[in-house]
Amino acid sequence: MPNTSQGSEGSLVLPTVQYQRPLNDKVVIVQVFIGIFLCINSLMIVTFFKKGAFFTNTRYIFFAHSLICDSMFLALTDVLLLMSYSRVPMPGGLCIFLIVILETLTIATPLTLTAMSLERYIAICMPLHHSELSTPVRAMRCILLIQALSSVKWIIVISILFSAVPLSFYTSLLVCSFEQMIVFSWQGYLNSALCQFYFLVMSVVIAFTYVKIMVAARGASSNSRKSTNKGLRTVILHGFQLLLSLIQFWCPVIESAIMKINLNVFIEVRYIDYILFILTPRCLIPLVYGLRDKDFVVVMKYYALFGYSKKVFIFNMDRSNVVKGKKTPMHTCKVNAGHV
Repeated sequence: MPNTSQGSEGSLVLPTVQYQRPLNDKVVIVQVFIGIFLCINSLMIVTFFKKGAFFTNTRYIFFAHSLICDSMFLALTDVLLLMSYSRVPMPGGLCIFLIVILETLTIATPLTLTAMSLERYIAICMPLHHSELSTPVRAMRCILLIQALSSVKWIIVISILFSAVPLSFYTSLLVCSFEQMIVFSWQGYLNSALCQFYFLVMSVVIAFTYVKIMVAARGASSNSRKSTNKGLRTVILHGFQLLLSLIQFWCPVIESAIMKINLNVFIEVRYIDYILFILTPRCLIPLVYGLRDKDFVVVMKYYALFGYSKKVFIFNMDRSNVVKGKKTPMHTCKVNAGHV
């Protein structure tokens, strides 16, 4: 029989199982699915860094930040999913390090979605101030703020863990999950309350931008209505992604209760939650902002085809962005010229 050790109140070091379950069809399908989206995300990230014009547009800067966060998140969670499914343990110290990264990325993505919605609100409803407020420098500062806000949750959780567990916890083998960071029973409720607060604020912000853009769409002229309606659809998609992410933060409460009853059921429930509420929202990012953007898709095709795309296009960035106090000009690019 494998040994099971009990830590502090509410902390359970899972048994070190001496066997590994073989991968079944469901896990293989998930690996293929994740592999496809990681390839798409990687291509989009390369496209962003290869084309200098993207650096002058806050919308693309936020988009690239979300792609990087989601790619790291998908890769790390996939590794933990496979280890959890196969019941492969790891040292507690390494688990803490991975959980810190994942918790930061978990909050960073919806915060970035909120910032992208605000950027669309400013562009559509405050066009005269867009050139002043929506600049690359401000976008980078906003990303730093997003990372700082994303760190609040794990700092609280890890601080409680460090003060409560013995030194042996960092070298003991365990099946890594966020539940291993929960030392006291009340800590789970605190974690849930922090998550709900985050997403309550973000939901209010996205709802506000949706209402404002919808009002602007009704009063817009026929020339600008197409752009306004596109911004409105983007905000709606952000709201849908945020809803899925909000459900994701209700899952740990259910999973924690199931883990105390049956470890096998816990692993299966976590697998389903991973597919529906963790993987799906992050796979929508390339569809919402990447593949719907004609300019970005044309440049991406150029690099995907290793420069053999011959299509000529007008690369029309937001003219209201400011770079070093000047308006960003409209970029005209011939893809077959090799200057993309």
